Amino acid sequence: MRNILFLCTGNSARSIMAEAYMNHAGAGRWRAFSAGSKPVGAPNPLALATLEAHSVSLPKDAPPRSKSWNEFAGAETPPMDVVVTVCDNTASETCPVWPHRNSKSPRKLHWSFPDPAAATGGEAERRLAFTNVFSDIRMQIDKFLEENSI
Repeated sequence: MRNILFLCTGNSARSIMAEAYMNHAGAGRWRAFSAGSKPVGAPNPLALATLEAHSVSLPKDAPPRSKSWNEFAGAETPPMDVVVTVCDNTASETCPVWPHRNSKSPRKLHWSFPDPAAATGGEAERRLAFTNVFSDIRMQIDKFLEENSI
């Protein structure tokens, strides 16, 4: 099983949806985690509703939570094979040094997705923003899984 970490600034929407979808689509091959450089403290309720609307189940024993990327920088954490930034702000930040697997640094990728939490308008417009970003995340992860089958 390989490990992948999705990073975003707040760890409330894009990285949460990417973690959940990767654990859903890559089950048995990939184990996904997410974190933020400045976590906001809780997942965005619309991110969780979007996952539910697309039949992405969330673990009852360990529901998604907004957490700092420092949780994944210690020696006792699982070594990451791949680290993906999913927002432009985080991509330009200096990330911690991630634990290595077999003396090999994790592969680093950047997938730019707009922040659905920044969407304005009524409930329908905000839900649509989350749906559109989730669709893009799903497409990118599906492509990644196809190219990185193990």
